Amino acid sequence: MRGIVTIDGPSASGKSSVAKRVAEALGVPYLSSGLLYRAAAYLALRAGVNLEDEAGLLALLQAKRVRFLPDREGNRVLADGEDLTPHLHTEAVDRVVSQVARLPGVRAWVNARLKEVPPPFVAEGRDMGTAVFPQAPHKFYLTARPEVRAQRRAKERPGDYEEVLRDLLQRDEKDRAQSAPAPEALILDTSEMGLEEVVARILEHLKD
Repeated sequence: MRGIVTIDGPSASGKSSVAKRVAEALGVPYLSSGLLYRAAAYLALRAGVNLEDEAGLLALLQAKRVRFLPDREGNRVLADGEDLTPHLHTEAVDRVVSQVARLPGVRAWVNARLKEVPPPFVAEGRDMGTAVFPQAPHKFYLTARPEVRAQRRAKERPGDYEEVLRDLLQRDEKDRAQSAPAPEALILDTSEMGLEEVVARILEHLKD
């Protein structure tokens, strides 16, 4: 496979799992943009940087020498050689990552890191097919009912379902501007679909 495949969609729509499986089938790396936003949020929380202080956050990211490693086995983010990846999927990070992702400077920083990776690859996120890789020839958009996405998220890590649903709906509202699908994207509602079925649909479409 040559070129770029983008997989967009809202939180807990299955983007990461699907992107990883599709990339494995194609024999290319996958890029998780969300992991970079999570790393920025985690570093800000740990350093006590005000999440509205864009200049301070960007200075922190530069000082920490953040590196993005899109390994086929799984994406990792390092800061000064420290692997941050195990700390990035927590409720604390979940609650603030949208706030960080809305900062134009942080978005530019994340997009620059992603564009440093040479294709081919599968890129997943919220605006991969619209803002980051608009030239991508293959674009997909995954979605699912909020209740289904909340159930999936609650299974991934400890948390009360109602609380997870409430947080997810709030994040949907915050991310609304970033979450629109590209006009040419194939939209897949995964509410009633398993992982294997979603992956098969995308691979079949790529063959066509």
